[in-house]
Amino acid sequence: MGKAKILVADDDQDIRESLQGILESREYDVVTAADRAEGMSKIKAEKPDLIILDVMMSTWQDGFEMSRELKKDPEFKDTPILMLTGVREQTGIDFKSAAGDPDWLPVDAFLEKPVMPEVLLAEAEKLLSKKI
Repeated sequence: MGKAKILVADDDQDIRESLQGILESREYDVVTAADRAEGMSKIKAEKPDLIILDVMMSTWQDGFEMSRELKKDPEFKDTPILMLTGVREQTGIDFKSAAGDPDWLPVDAFLEKPVMPEVLLAEAEKLLSKKI
C-alpha cells in the first residue's frame, strides 16, 4: 500500500503550502484546495484518506458545512476529518470541546493554529491508522 493521500482545504495559500511541505516530508500525497467548492470537487475526484479543513474560508462556516456534508455522504462518511483553525483566537469559542458532535461539528479531531509540525504529523498518523 502506498502512502496516504491527504486533502488540505484552507483559504490561506501560505498555510496550504506550509502544511503541504510538512505532510510531504513524511511522503504523504497532498492535494490542496483554497475554498469549499474546490475542496468538495477535489475530495470527490481524489478520494483522500484524510481531510484537513480550515473553519473559515470564503465564509465563516465553510469548514463546518463541508464536514457536515461529508459525514452525511455514504462515500466519505468514514473519511477522517481534522479541523485546523485559529478561529478561537478570533471568536473566543472553544470548538475543540465540540469536536465529534455528529450534528454541530462532525470532525474526528481538532487542532488550533498555529500547530507545531510534530503535533500535526502525530494527529494525521493517528487518524489515518483508524481508517486502515
